[in-house]
Amino acid sequence: MSAPFLGLVVVLTLFIILFLRMPVWIALMICGVVGNTVLSQFSVAGAVAGTNSFDTASNYALSVIPLFILMGEVATNSRLSAELFKAARVLLSGIPGGLAVATIGASGAFGAVCGSSIATAATMTRISLPEMREAGYDDGFSAASVAAGGSLGILIPPSIILVIYAAIAEQPLPQLFAAAFVPGLVLMLLYIVIALIVARRGSGAGFRDASASLRERLAALKEPWQFLALFIVSIGGIYAGIFSPNEAAAVGAFGAIVLGFVGRRLTFSGLFQAFKVSTITSCVLFMIVIAATIFSNFIVQTKLPDLLLSGAQALDLAPWGVMILIIAIYIVMGCFLEGIGMVLITVPVFLPVVTSFGYSSIWFAIVVVVVVELGLIHPPVGMNLFIIQAQAPELDIKRLYVAILPFLIAPFALIALLFVFPSLALWLPSILY
Repeated sequence: MSAPFLGLVVVLTLFIILFLRMPVWIALMICGVVGNTVLSQFSVAGAVAGTNSFDTASNYALSVIPLFILMGEVATNSRLSAELFKAARVLLSGIPGGLAVATIGASGAFGAVCGSSIATAATMTRISLPEMREAGYDDGFSAASVAAGGSLGILIPPSIILVIYAAIAEQPLPQLFAAAFVPGLVLMLLYIVIALIVARRGSGAGFRDASASLRERLAALKEPWQFLALFIVSIGGIYAGIFSPNEAAAVGAFGAIVLGFVGRRLTFSGLFQAFKVSTITSCVLFMIVIAATIFSNFIVQTKLPDLLLSGAQALDLAPWGVMILIIAIYIVMGCFLEGIGMVLITVPVFLPVVTSFGYSSIWFAIVVVVVVELGLIHPPVGMNLFIIQAQAPELDIKRLYVAILPFLIAPFALIALLFVFPSLALWLPSILY
């Protein structure tokens, strides 16, 4: 059996066992170790597994992951997300669908200090869903707004998936964060436009959004000052070249703790809970990254990317045709795989093909994150939808599937814009770096 054919067989086996719901890190580890054993021998596979595990666990660049997770957990436990939603709700009061827009806006802002879409969706469900129900919003529309807004957490910096992409693809993280900033804002605006259209076309019946006074709106601007301080110091410090991403994450986590205690919104028990959740989440992510690194080593040894490149060239497809085919594969994979697993499995295979056709690896990172973001809200998996239903069991998942459909237009529209205007992702990195 040739090495490329072995790589193809192992990749197909990986998809089969993932479809059978085996945990991602176990599936990647098994396929990587077994593949290296067949390709070489067990002693070589064992050496590769040991070396890659040590290198990944001791990789200084990946220390940004637990620090950004800690910053998001502390911000959650200190009720920073509640302040963001309260400010957005007051500022947008009186507008049909204003609470839905406030939910999307607050989710995008909270994602700027959290970095996790699932955490953002879970947090905003507890905060915004009860208020939207009280105001007479349709449950499906409310939950869809939370799911769409929550998905912004993996695109608007800091983004855990971009950190992992940077490690796997060996790309500079500051440039990836800069590349994601403008597309993240564009996607948030697209979600807002869709929410306003849906609200005006039928879901607006029964809304009871009260209109705040000018004084109340001005007062609301003061509420999220702590979030702005965290964002400017940490993420702004990266853009300004003051901090490295690791330093920015450490400063942001420490700043979130200090602001929480100074404002008397964070207790020692809440801080302990934040450390506990951050540790568990980081360990899970590191296990996935270690397993994916071993699997990637096997893929490189089989020269499977070279085989795919030769196949694409033999089909005589235009570069944009190859990209559309890759995006279609991502969309299908998003039906049964979670985002981090998709990135770790596919980037080592697809990135050499994409760059060989002249596309930027930075631009491709943003396209990948947007497609992964789409997978968080589109059926039949839609992880954000399941997170919302887990906290509001009375919601019918089929109803959520129907309600989320209009919001799926936004990621597709952003992908089209990235093809037509690549500068959406490449302009800011070119200015800053």
